[in-house]
Amino acid sequence: MTKIATDLEMLMQQALAGDKRAYAELLRETALFLRPFLKQKLSAENEVDDLLQEILLSIHKVRHTYDGLRPYKPWAYAIAKYRLLDYLRVHYADRLRSAIDMSELENALQDNVTEYRISYESISGEIRKLPEKQALIMKMMHQEGYTAKEIAERIGMTENAVKVAAHRAYKALKHQLEE
Repeated sequence: MTKIATDLEMLMQQALAGDKRAYAELLRETALFLRPFLKQKLSAENEVDDLLQEILLSIHKVRHTYDGLRPYKPWAYAIAKYRLLDYLRVHYADRLRSAIDMSELENALQDNVTEYRISYESISGEIRKLPEKQALIMKMMHQEGYTAKEIAERIGMTENAVKVAAHRAYKALKHQLEE
């Protein structure tokens, strides 16, 4: 064991025996080796200071659990690690609560940015130019609201054949509309 580590264990033993000076020195030394650890994990200096204070309070509250036969630093680091995890969990949970729901953003963009929308009714003339089955599938999907599976059952095709026909219809419509 190194001299510093031995000193920390000795300071903790003295602090547990009621020596206030030893306890104050122990907390100062603890802050000195925990600060760089926290600086690696947190970006803002005020976060480091706040969390360091919380860790020192936690050490104070649980000092009676320290086993004098074990090293002090790993015990203190374990407390620091759990307090850091608690802090990050709360910090990121707050961020998640205030985060924008992407579907809301998509809806807002769709409503505000895209003024020109294509509906079945607006391109029904182009749909009528498609082969009969493709036109029927487009009508059933987009005007009547049937799924590919329901369409397949109604017109006697497989579900995959309906999907392929719909895909081909989309490609043909895109080509027609681009012209």
